[in-house]
Amino acid sequence: MNEKKKLQARDFITIGIFTAILWVVQMVIMYLGFLSPLIVAGYAVLIPIVTGIPMMLYYARIEKFGMLTITSIIVAILLFIFGMGLTGAPICIAAGLIADLIAKSGNYKSKKKTILSYAVFSLWVTASYLPLVITADSYKASLLEGGYDESFVSTLFTLVTPKTYPIIIVICFVCGIIGALIGKAVAKKNFEKAGII
Repeated sequence: MNEKKKLQARDFITIGIFTAILWVVQMVIMYLGFLSPLIVAGYAVLIPIVTGIPMMLYYARIEKFGMLTITSIIVAILLFIFGMGLTGAPICIAAGLIADLIAKSGNYKSKKKTILSYAVFSLWVTASYLPLVITADSYKASLLEGGYDESFVSTLFTLVTPKTYPIIIVICFVCGIIGALIGKAVAKKNFEKAGII
């Protein structure tokens, strides 16, 4: 029985595949942020909704505790590598751990628990905003030195502030719910018939 609860090689393969998909999809969205600060501020809307489809496929394969937590740890490491620092790591990892616990409480089968779990997991996105909130001055300077237009940076720091950050968290959570619902609908319509899930 204990062996069945432990993560096996195939579980780690699943973690790797879907974490990679999650990261690639969100990176495409993040690169769109170069077009407008509005898109950057909209990551909390776009990423949870767009990644809802692959994440619901991932949830369909999760049967053991730890998979979502490991995914969040990998994402935290990737955020660090891509210049977000370690500031947001606790939020990112906590979101994955809590999401894992919620999904586990529904035995990884409950639709409501899965939706709630993904909404919580999606809060990792808010970690990417922390440099703008906690280290605003130094981060603004680094963006300007990195070649960003002054109007771009000014608009971004007007949209993302310590006052708007709690609102961004709420929006991200709500969009996580929307993303899960869309993801489940698409998965059920297109993938169940094909026998993928």
